Amino acid sequence: MARHTFATTVTLTNGIPIKTVSKMLDHKKIQTTQHYAKILDKKISEDMKILSAKFSINNIQFKQNKN
Repeated sequence: MARHTFATTVTLTNGIPIKTVSKMLDHKKIQTTQHYAKILDKKISEDMKILSAKFSINNIQFKQNKN
């Protein structure tokens, strides 16, 4: 249970890449880490907001450069 909690709430929800988590847990295969690290809906929502903001900024910069 502690490894699952660490992988999910301590690392992934704080933006640590799964490959890094895998190394921290000393897993030889990323699939092992994926077993412990269940992606939370909250994290997906946060990541989508970040991606959306990046696209918005790029779109504004593109329009400014076009003019």
